[in-house]
Amino acid sequence: MPEWLVERGIGETRAALVEDGEIIEARVRRDGVIPAGTILEAKLIAVAPRVAVEAAGAIFLLPRGVSGVSEGRSLFIEVTRESLGGAEPWKRGFARITDEVPRAAPPLADGREAPIPDWDDLLEDARSGVISFNGGELRIEPTAAMTMIDVDGWLAPPQLAKVAAWAASRAIQRLDIGGSIGIDFPTLGAKDARREVDQLLDEYLPRPSERTAMNGFGLVQVVRPRPRASLVELARDRAPFETRAMLRRTAREPPGPKRIVAHPAVTAVLEQHRAWVEALGRELGGNIELRSDPALPMSGGYAESL
Repeated sequence: MPEWLVERGIGETRAALVEDGEIIEARVRRDGVIPAGTILEAKLIAVAPRVAVEAAGAIFLLPRGVSGVSEGRSLFIEVTRESLGGAEPWKRGFARITDEVPRAAPPLADGREAPIPDWDDLLEDARSGVISFNGGELRIEPTAAMTMIDVDGWLAPPQLAKVAAWAASRAIQRLDIGGSIGIDFPTLGAKDARREVDQLLDEYLPRPSERTAMNGFGLVQVVRPRPRASLVELARDRAPFETRAMLRRTAREPPGPKRIVAHPAVTAVLEQHRAWVEALGRELGGNIELRSDPALPMSGGYAESL
């Protein structure tokens, strides 16, 4: 039976639906980012060009707009999408007006706390955006408009498209990809072949989701809820992503003082989040030192005992 496992790590909380040691679905909630489902008291700060509110030190956009409230007034909002990170306005969190009283977001998942197997392999999938399957591979690329999944392989197009329908559906669920998703299958001229792929997507796509029928060029658009950043999107914010991954690895080292050796961009994140370093020291029972090594790849940080 699939089971949700939850890891409360340094800088993030991780949850994964696991069956037979394999991750079926994964979610990440970053510390310091207000998650979807949170209800807050907010102040309306702008009605044009975008309706925006400020709450708990963060700015949220209200895609549905607001009426009957003037700038500077207070209102209650429910966060519908967490901030995706970065400075671009489209990456800000989304919210809607509500009459409910403030409350915290629901848990990331209902499950038991335990180490999550296969997590490092999942991070590598998110990091590279390349997912191999029997007969081909997917290349996943987040863009401002949507997450694109390109299908490539060496099977005959009808067979490749059918196998890729399963692989793309699995990747969407496993990497927590939401919002607008484009899947670029090989071009299939026969309507029956396209219909078979549509049926497979109906069977395998995680719920809830909506999709278009495959068009004559092999393109399918899928729309899913997007309460938080996908793992692929998190991986594009490279330095914080690799920092949290390294903290997870280091927290599993034998106890004692450690020196973290990492790319300068990673040590810079740690300098900005001294609380993470202190939390790691408490877990390991010793002081934590930092050393930058520009020769290391950003994913190549490690800890050495002192």
